[in-house]
Formats: sequence, C-alpha cells, structure tokens
Amino acid sequence: MTEGANAAAMPFMNDEDGFEQGADNPAARLQLSEAVRMAEAIVFASAEPVTEKQLAERLPDGVNVAAVMAELRQVYEKRGVNLVKAGDAWAFRTAGDLAFLMSRETVQQKKLSRPALEVLAIIAYHQPVTRAEIEEIRGVETSKGTLDTLMETGWVRMRGRRRSPGRPVTYGTTDTFLDHFGLEELRDLPGMEELKGAGLLSSRMPSNFSMPQPPADPGLLADDEDPLTDIDLEELGLLTPRVEDD
Repeated sequence: MTEGANAAAMPFMNDEDGFEQGADNPAARLQLSEAVRMAEAIVFASAEPVTEKQLAERLPDGVNVAAVMAELRQVYEKRGVNLVKAGDAWAFRTAGDLAFLMSRETVQQKKLSRPALEVLAIIAYHQPVTRAEIEEIRGVETSKGTLDTLMETGWVRMRGRRRSPGRPVTYGTTDTFLDHFGLEELRDLPGMEELKGAGLLSSRMPSNFSMPQPPADPGLLADDEDPLTDIDLEELGLLTPRVEDD
C-alpha cells in the first residue's frame, strides 16, 4: 500500500499536526477504540438522542466524530440493541426485528386524531409551512389546538416567521419526529401510498396534495424565513415577558 493510500484509509482523528493516522496505524486504532468507548458511554447514559455537536464537545479534541459513530454503529449492527441516527443525533434503540418483545411493556400512547395526522404529514413534506398554507392544502380550517397537540408530542416545532404580510409562523418537524418514526433524515420519509397504508395519511386527501423534496438541512431557515426573536416568543406565549426594573 502506498503512503497516499494509507493516509486516506479511514481518518479516525483529524490530522492537524501532519501525523499520518489511518486504519494501519496502531496509535490511531487505539485512539479510535477509546473514543468509541467514550461515545458509547455518552449515548447510553443520555435519556435523549445525542447530537454530533454534543459528542464533539465531550470527546477528545480532534476526534473525527463521524468515523467514531460509524465504527460504533457497526459494533451494534447485529445486536439486540442498535445504534441509530435521527437527523444529527444518535441513540440506542431496540433492534427492529425484536420490537415484538417490548410490546407487552409498552404504554399505549393516546392516538392522534385524523386531522392531526394529516397536518403532521403536510408539515413533514411541505416544511417550512404556515397554518394558512396547511389549510390551503387540506381544504379545511386547521385549529390551533391541533398544532398545539403536535407540538406537545415534540414532533413539530415553530421554525420562524415568513417574510410576508402578517409575518405568519412557520412550522417544521424535529429530530424527535425522526427518532420516533425510525428515520435518519427527512429524505427517508415514505411515499404517499406507504403513508396511506400506515394510516398516517387519509385516502381522501385533496388532489392538490403533493410531496415535494424535503429540505436537506431542516435546521436551516429558508430564504423567506426570519428567526424567532424573544419578542416573537413572548407574543406567542412561549416566553415569559421580562419585567422592567423601575
């Protein structure tokens, strides 16, 4: 193997000092092994999925987080518990083919109403989307209570405000949504027929309902969106107004 090929073999550490670090380098393998153990402990101990940014902050400086998590995912690939990615976050989950073992212990969650499921589907595929745009797609009025219910589940969030008259709030999905439905990214969303078969989309959806390409990075605001400010959050009842001192 040439020197160039060896250097290109799986960069476990970010090479900032010119030190060759590849799959055949004993020091690099040792550093990777220790980083994998640390990442395993961090994710295992967390009640919520852990983002790559959080991992990078807690792992040794210079660690290639993507390479570490790829290695750890491979370790758990054929175990009863798998390491899964949801958006930019990682979590341990029961292997899909063993989920039936947990069914007796699972607490039945309150089922969402059909309108709520339809709104959730529209938000997932059309985000960022405003309440008025949701209503235009569905052809019926959408109550604030429906949106509040979806936000209480942690699957939907307020993204920002649209740069249009009235500055309406825009909605999008969360990493919790991806985690719950076993998706790594929005581009893994199922097709329309799959959604109908799973009961997540009504067979009577309007003919103008379409499924556009989801955003590559849902965390970024669109060109026609402004971020939510503290004033916006106060107005929406999401932040307690500050009391000015006399």
